[in-house]
Amino acid sequence: MGDLLQPWHLIVLGILAFLLFGARRLPELGKGLGEGLKGFKEGLKGLGDAPPAAPSVQQTQIPAPPVAAAPAAPAAQSGEMSFIVCTRCGNRFDNPYGFKVDNYVCKSCQPRA
Repeated sequence: MGDLLQPWHLIVLGILAFLLFGARRLPELGKGLGEGLKGFKEGLKGLGDAPPAAPSVQQTQIPAPPVAAAPAAPAAQSGEMSFIVCTRCGNRFDNPYGFKVDNYVCKSCQPRA
């Protein structure tokens, strides 16, 4: 039973993981595993420590000064910036950055090479 982590077994497990997940997924899985272990260790460290004491000084919020109203943008212009429309199929796609695009062609409409 103690012979499970021999070099030959580790090589076979590595090849199996490569075949199952592929070269693109393995770094992502390793990163996720490392972050999970780091979070687990930090959580274990936090169990032994006493919780930090709450600050005894009460902070008050200062109300923000009123902001002058900005000139309103036309409704048609702001509506056009929320999504992009494919010129070939007419499907709508999110436009999170608000860039103005005139002739957008989605991936499904682009010719395959």
